[in-house]
Amino acid sequence: MVPVFEDYKRKLFPYGSQDTLASITALGYVLFLFETGIKMDFCTIMRTGRKAWVIMFFGLVSPIIFGFATRNVKGMDAFSNSPLEGNIIMIGHNTTSFAVVVALLNDLKLLNSELGRLALSVSLIGDLLSNIFITISSTMVSSSDHISFGMRLGSLFGIAIFVLFIYRPAMFWVVEHTPEGKEVKDIYVNIVIGILFSLCWFSGYLERGPVFLPFIFGLATPEGPPLGSTLIKRIHLLGLKLFLPIFMTTSTMKVEYGFWNSSSTSTLDVFLYVLFLGYFVRMVACFICSLFFNMPPKDAITLSLLLNCKGVVQVTMYSTALDRNDILSHTHCVIILIIMVSICITHLLVKRLYDPSRKYAGYEKRNLFSLKHNSEWKILVVIHKQHHVTPITEVIDLCHPIAERPITVDALHLIELVGRSSPIFISHKKKKVVALNLHDSYSDNVVLNLKLYEHDKLGAAIINPYTAISPLNLMHEDVCHLAFDKLSSIIILPFHKKWFSDGKLEYEDKNIRSLNCSVLERSPCSVGILVTRGIRQTDSLFRLALVFLGGRDDREALCLANRAAQDPNVELVIYHIVDKKRTSEDMENLETRLDIAMLKDSKISHSGLGNVAYEVIEVEGGSQTIDVLRQMGEEHDFIIVGRRHGIKSPQTYGLQEWSEFPELGPVGDILASSDLDCKASVLVVQQQQQICM
Repeated sequence: MVPVFEDYKRKLFPYGSQDTLASITALGYVLFLFETGIKMDFCTIMRTGRKAWVIMFFGLVSPIIFGFATRNVKGMDAFSNSPLEGNIIMIGHNTTSFAVVVALLNDLKLLNSELGRLALSVSLIGDLLSNIFITISSTMVSSSDHISFGMRLGSLFGIAIFVLFIYRPAMFWVVEHTPEGKEVKDIYVNIVIGILFSLCWFSGYLERGPVFLPFIFGLATPEGPPLGSTLIKRIHLLGLKLFLPIFMTTSTMKVEYGFWNSSSTSTLDVFLYVLFLGYFVRMVACFICSLFFNMPPKDAITLSLLLNCKGVVQVTMYSTALDRNDILSHTHCVIILIIMVSICITHLLVKRLYDPSRKYAGYEKRNLFSLKHNSEWKILVVIHKQHHVTPITEVIDLCHPIAERPITVDALHLIELVGRSSPIFISHKKKKVVALNLHDSYSDNVVLNLKLYEHDKLGAAIINPYTAISPLNLMHEDVCHLAFDKLSSIIILPFHKKWFSDGKLEYEDKNIRSLNCSVLERSPCSVGILVTRGIRQTDSLFRLALVFLGGRDDREALCLANRAAQDPNVELVIYHIVDKKRTSEDMENLETRLDIAMLKDSKISHSGLGNVAYEVIEVEGGSQTIDVLRQMGEEHDFIIVGRRHGIKSPQTYGLQEWSEFPELGPVGDILASSDLDCKASVLVVQQQQQICM
């Protein structure tokens, strides 16, 4: 040990205290394994495709076969005098930890990406196979005076049968008898924790470390609400936030940094052995398998890096081996340092190689303005809560779907990921049986309402419902990916606030606002944010207004208003708000000329309709614009505006400084403000931003 480190260590941790602390906080590692198993979707293993199985199988087996085949080859015989040490490194460094991969993907915000989902599937299989392989191999090579190999292996197999075929069905019975929206009773939680500690004691009796049994026990526990989420809530703070960091600290304190003074196997040989068999061979195997399934080379390299990431599981494994004198202290030091450096390098390389948003910046224009006259409209609507369904269907009605010109609507119901690690995406058109537990009835109610709406439209609106269960900070990836995949022209998002009929605020969800802002930044198509104030009466004339100041967003909003005007039950008024002091130079501006040309075309197309009116309103500054908007809110049921974010104009002068919701733009922010007392619903439209020119 380096003398200065040894001196500080002796002061902080007197003799014996480190081992006592490690023994107590080992409970954190047990709870970590248990929580990892809970968060895994047991059914996902059975549904995983051939790609994940092939990549994981060759990634796990290839280094082990190569290591045994080259054991006596010169240059690869670093542990010829201590084969057990070499075997531990070869096996330990080729394990895959699902929890480590999940943590890395979550940190990189790739959990919902296409590559992230594949990495989760591969690591899920790898974690299960690794635990089984390590348990069987360690049981075979270990010796005991009072427990035979057959008894030890038979006991483990018997416990696995009990957990999977008795405990798991019993827990599903508990879930079924728990009222919807309620947590599981404390008695059942205490029974589960008691069984967990009993399994840990039995692992000690069998002289096995607490690895396999807590993991299998957690895997057999139904994930998600109400049981899985309740258990995680009870154990996460104590186990993973308090005990596990202390346990990892005591494990890494065993590193002897004076390894360069060692006269045994050279440090360089250990270093090369770990890099070659622990990283290089495994990466090459995963890379080749990925290319076999036609993955792009960059994505194949990124996947190989993710699957080679090491963490808490490997550190604990080598710390246990050091305590049993199965590996030397200088070997342990080299391995831990390589793990620490590789984590940092992996993080940087993955961020450099893979950007999930790059595919959204395409060369194709996906907006309403670019659609041809008779083109089919494809809309993506986002639903968070059941009360969002009715306002969303009002927007669909606003697009005037008819049998001759139907509208395809992809409806995405977003649910927060709780009690599991892997995000879930479900297509209800071809729905397979998925264990959603609490979310089943909630999501089914949303889907049922959408299907009833589709049935009432008699083929004029085609509804494709989907459900995405994912972390709150990554939901925008599901929205953008689905819009990109379905060639949507516009995404309709609900506003994060909801008001009562008397104007009082009913609720506010900042997570929805964060999602809306992320979608506005990354969307592959146009975006509309819906601020709901009231419900449309189907048997009355619908008073619709369009606020037109100019710019690409306003032209996109005009396209939507033109479509709505084809409905004879809609009375449309287009308000063209202009600067009273505009000059001839302003009129020659390219954007202004495009605005005038589009307004002219709109007037021509509406010349035969009696439900469209045009008004040109001259204003001086933002204060007069507010007066116009206040009167507009009293006279209309629904108002469409362009976002016009970042565009400075005399009509909105001074409004940006007082903006409360920048995602709505200056005009939309005023209309959504409680100070204006606007009774009309508002749709704020932003034209597609991600276009490569």
